[in-house]
Parts: sequence; structure tokens; C-alpha cells
Amino acid sequence: MKVAVVNRHDIKGGAARAAFRIFDALHKNGMGVTMLVNSAESDHSDVHNRFIKRLRWVPVVRNMIGTGLARLILWRKEGTLSPALLSSSLAGELNHSTYDVINLHWVNGEMLSIADLAKIKKPVVWTLHDMWAFSGAEHYSEHMRWKEGYLAENRSEDDKGRDLNRWVWERKKKYWKKPFHIVTPSNWLAECVKNSALMKGWPVSVIHNAIDTDFWRPLNKKQARLALNIAEHKKVVMFGAIGGGKDPRKGFELLLQAFNNLEGKINNLWLIVVGQNPPENYPEIGFPLYFTGHVSSEEKLREIYNAADLLVIPSRQDNLPNMGVEALACGTPVVAFNTCGLPDLVQHRRTGYLANAFDCDDLAAGIEWVLGCLSHSGKEHARYTALEQQCRDYALKNFSYDVVADKYAALFTTLIDNDRHSAA
Repeated sequence: MKVAVVNRHDIKGGAARAAFRIFDALHKNGMGVTMLVNSAESDHSDVHNRFIKRLRWVPVVRNMIGTGLARLILWRKEGTLSPALLSSSLAGELNHSTYDVINLHWVNGEMLSIADLAKIKKPVVWTLHDMWAFSGAEHYSEHMRWKEGYLAENRSEDDKGRDLNRWVWERKKKYWKKPFHIVTPSNWLAECVKNSALMKGWPVSVIHNAIDTDFWRPLNKKQARLALNIAEHKKVVMFGAIGGGKDPRKGFELLLQAFNNLEGKINNLWLIVVGQNPPENYPEIGFPLYFTGHVSSEEKLREIYNAADLLVIPSRQDNLPNMGVEALACGTPVVAFNTCGLPDLVQHRRTGYLANAFDCDDLAAGIEWVLGCLSHSGKEHARYTALEQQCRDYALKNFSYDVVADKYAALFTTLIDNDRHSAA
């Protein structure tokens, strides 16, 4: 079996890291797998750049032109939009390759246009990392047009100018006559696919994102804190996102509201914000904050998980965030809202705490519950030790390389067999 894992980058960005880990899991489990990218940053021998270094600007410019034209002609709203207008040669390359199955990830825009996707003749498994595949040009949508169909009458009043999302959605409907097999990392995203106007009735499998549990593992907390210059008696809460709290979808301000409810209830509390440089004006929450800036070293990030007592994911919308998977593999409990894909990470009061969606009081109660498992002296209480072990066990059972690779291998085998039978 020969498989091509296709993604814009290999390790740059959350979707890229998730795609790379699936590729790495398949590779380490003996599958003949290659990762095709437009821009590689890892040194893995089976990650292949489609462009030589001096031409890697070509797909970026193509995407910028397509997005710029769409905004100029159709819609003037800012934000992350992927109209996927301009064609590339990738579909033809895949069709003439010796790969048995194509595993697409984040490909829209720089790699494949909407029309290109329909031209792929090989069996396709498309692993989704957001809502773009069944939405318009947006990657996450707070509105229900993806469910109802993009109609003139259900357009948000916030959208001005020509309706780009409707135009892009109608192009997908026009070109995608043959269903792809969809994989989602969370049950929430699978339900979105099943209930979408575009992909209703398409085959969908839920396979969680993979993580190398040999690397992402519990370390000695005392040593981790010593390395990071964190006092042993501190109660450390961790939050992280690319750009820190700048993305409103990640809900950082909801976490700050929750912290306001904790003032006077918990002593020696400290909040670490990963992914953001220190701001000019620190938020006033009654507790010390520490901003790490961008953390490029996975060894450093693993140390932070092990130094923290818990990770908070206060997202308004999220699929299966890498940080949640990483934290659990390190034995660090997760506190999150009960929304979107977060229940796939958090078993309430077993691997953390699921707060009522966007209820900052309940989010604060979750933080307090986890920290309450620790004794006042700072030594680990038996309840917290059990919580750590449950996090680790859950990660091994659901996200380890062997588990995820076996599920993908079974799916690929079925699709290849079906394709050969239909061709016979």
C-alpha cells in the first residue's frame, strides 16, 4: 500500500502538525507513506517539497491572487477566507502517480482549487481540520448556512457586498459530484458533516489525531518547574494558542473572566500564556501572568505541560486542539467548555472538567475542582495522582500512534479494495 499525505505545510501551524503526526504514525507503523507539501520545515526524508526552493513562492502568490480577487470583486470583509479559485498541477500529478490512496488535509487555496479536487481519480480520504470543506469560503462559521444551504435569505446582516460564501459553496456543490471519504478528528465535526447541506450522506469516519506518546509523556514535575524557574508551591494554570489570546475563537477573555471569580479563593495561583509575547498592558486578574512568547521547541513545550497543574481550553469553537492531546499525554488535566470537539478530550472529572458552554463561573469551578485535588502543602494528593494517570491512560487508548495508524490502515485498505472491485 502506497499512501500520499497531502498538506500545505508539514509542521507549520496546528493543522500541519496534526497532519504530520498522522503521517509519522503511519510511517513508523511500516506503511509506504509520503507527505507532499508546498513548504517543508522538517528534515524527514519522506516529506517531499513539490517546489524547489526558488519557486516556493508560486503557490503562495497563486493563493494571494485568488483570495485578493475574490475580496475585491465579491466581498470586502476581512478574515480568513479560502475561495480556492486558481488551479494547480497537483491533481494531475496524483493521478499519474503510483499512490494507491490520497489522504488530503489542509489543501485548499495554495495546493488545490475546488475544481482540482474533483479531478482526483484515486481513492481519496479527506481529513478535516476545520469546517471549510462543507462551508463557503470561511474555515469556521458561527452561522448555520452550512447546514441549511447558502441562500440569499439566510445571509448574516454582518456580511456586506457580494456573497462570497454562497458563491464558493455553490462551486463546491457544482464540482463535487462524487463523495470523498471524510475523516474527522472529533465526533462534533463528524456530526457537522452529516448534517451539512453539501456533504449529507457522504461516508464519514471519526479517527482522532495522533500523538507520539513516547515523546509526549509525564516528566518529574519538580524538575520541570526547576528548569522553568517556577516555585514548587505555585498552582500553575496553562493556556495556549498560536498568537495567544488574540484569536477570539480561543476564548482567552472568557478565561480572564473566570479568573476574576477565583480571586480570594486560591492562593499562589499563576497563569502561563503560551504563544503570545508580553503585552504592553497586562490584564488585571488578581494573579500573576507569565507570557512565554512563541515556543518553537517541543521539548520546552513538554516541560511546560509537566510544570503546569492543568491546561484550560476556553474555546468558543475548536475541533480537537493539539494542545489538549499533548497535555493529556503528559498526564496534565484539561478544563474546557462542553462544546464542539472538546468532549472528545475531556471526560468530566476523569481527565479534567467540562464546564457548561461559555459559563465563566462554571469554568472557574472547574479550575478550582482540579486544583482542589492538590493538598495545601503543594504535595500531590492521591486524587490528583489518579487524575494524572487517567489522563495518560486516555491518551494512550485514543491518540497513540499505534491506535490511530491501525484505524487509518483499515480505512485505506477498504477503499483500495472497493476501488479495485469497481474497476474490475
